Amino acid sequence: MQELKEQIWIKGGSFITDNPQPDEVFTPEDFSEEQLMMKEAVQEFIDREVWPNKERFEKKDYAFTEELMKKIGEMGFLGVSVPEVYGGLGMDFVSTMLVCDYISGATGSLSTAFGAHTGIGTLPISIYGTEEQKKKYVTKLVTGEWFGSYCLTEPGAGSDANSGKTKAVLSEDGTHYSITGQKMWISNAGFASVLIVFARIENDKNITGFIVPNDPSNGITMGDEENKLGIHASSTRQVFFSETKVPVDQMLAGRGEGFKIAMNALNVGRIKLGIACLDAQRRVISASVKYANERIQFNTPIAQFGAIKEKLGYMASSCYVGESAGYRAASDVEKRIQSFISDGLSHEEAELKGVEDFAIECSIIKVGISEDIQNAADHGIQIFGGMGFSADTPMESAWRDSRIGRIYEGTNEINRMLSVGMLLKKGMKGQLDLMPAVMKAAAAINENTAIPDKSAPLAEETRLLTNFKQIFTVLTGNAAQKYGDKLDKHQQLLLALADILIEIYFTESGILRTLKNCDRFGVDSQKIQIAMTKAYLYEATDTIARKGKEIILNMCDKEEQKQMMSVLHKKLQYQEWPDLIDLKTQIADKLIEENKYCF
Repeated sequence: MQELKEQIWIKGGSFITDNPQPDEVFTPEDFSEEQLMMKEAVQEFIDREVWPNKERFEKKDYAFTEELMKKIGEMGFLGVSVPEVYGGLGMDFVSTMLVCDYISGATGSLSTAFGAHTGIGTLPISIYGTEEQKKKYVTKLVTGEWFGSYCLTEPGAGSDANSGKTKAVLSEDGTHYSITGQKMWISNAGFASVLIVFARIENDKNITGFIVPNDPSNGITMGDEENKLGIHASSTRQVFFSETKVPVDQMLAGRGEGFKIAMNALNVGRIKLGIACLDAQRRVISASVKYANERIQFNTPIAQFGAIKEKLGYMASSCYVGESAGYRAASDVEKRIQSFISDGLSHEEAELKGVEDFAIECSIIKVGISEDIQNAADHGIQIFGGMGFSADTPMESAWRDSRIGRIYEGTNEINRMLSVGMLLKKGMKGQLDLMPAVMKAAAAINENTAIPDKSAPLAEETRLLTNFKQIFTVLTGNAAQKYGDKLDKHQQLLLALADILIEIYFTESGILRTLKNCDRFGVDSQKIQIAMTKAYLYEATDTIARKGKEIILNMCDKEEQKQMMSVLHKKLQYQEWPDLIDLKTQIADKLIEENKYCF
């Protein structure tokens, strides 16, 4: 209980104002025995049932995806987070993310089907449904007897989800609604039993959610399967409703509550999508290493060439830091959920509020890791060379499948702007000590940040991380002061601030994970992890320098530009510059020796 009370004070977004310590974060090395067993079970299933059959997904074998989903349901993995009373496993948020991670890496088709069903297909009913609705629908959704689909997007309503035109008209006798409208890009539509449909009642400001059985005799028709760049065996169709009758007791939550349901479901979906990209990265890296070890050119395995080691080092560093950030955020959400439960909230209410509190981190994870997987796949294609462009190797499909991640759950551009906007909103509401942090950073911006112990692991990187936060808070404070409530109109400025924010969270997560493992396993055992953390921070420094310049040149007058450019340059200077080529070589050599991603 004492531990729980201490953890309550971790708030979403507080990483930018606080200085978390290594023992405050969860890392993949903290998985319990039960979680490790679950991870192994999922890996064994994917390696046996999915990975050897990748060509079936590329040939649009939708029936195979549905067959696998039924098997996943039989194993219990469709209801990891659902309370046991509704047939689920009732496990914690970290375990939910763990299953999502390892079940999603082999193919984007299964990843999409799984994510759409367990997240936006089941979660809204699990959280917002009445007791009768949960017993009727959730109990069948968690077993795979039924599958769920989420009908939100319309031809004229993409990122602006609340602008949908689908109508719900109450019958004269008040017993049911008639829904008419068109939905598009609906995942799992081809085999869904239950549709969560969003429609507008009369001229309501906000849309309303309904639970609608997929009954063709009730005015529901489907378009053909969409031809897509990737995720070929993920069923994606348009869904048309023509006076589809829905009993009034099938409304989800209350009238006009649909937009809230949609947004909160997306918060969970964002962190899940990010973490769902991790095992894809691991598999891309491992496949690249194996190919590089086997491919002989000029009488030498290409793995021994520096140009290949450069790519492997970069890929591994991004994956390691992404893992660190993803599971740190997942654990913080779980701690918040438990704190709300201890305050008397139900599990469903606590999960909703816990994820909502960490919505900033959810957006950050979604953006960062979804872009890292496509970068990794792109490097993988290059390592494979001409064979990488062939559909007979896994890189081509990995690259195509990964592209959707930057669009799902709100585009990465939307999520970038949301992350900064939500941070400022929390600061204005007093939920974060953002304004005091801005003033403190402004006062210290011209000072040199000291290193308490230069001999400590990652001492220089920890110092630079402090500087990163000072740069971000000062630039954000200046932007908020200059533009006030019109800051949201300056989208390019917000995008640049968001890139700095993302690098701060990812860099800090990597540092904290490595330092925690240095403390418990010894510094010598973490030599390569230290190298990956250093390599990532080096690259992050360049990103922050570039984005910081963009912001200063756009926002500041001539005199301020000179001053701020000088400060930016000073704050991003190493006291002892690392040898980035050597760091990446060390990382690559370890991968080459193990013949896989081994962290």
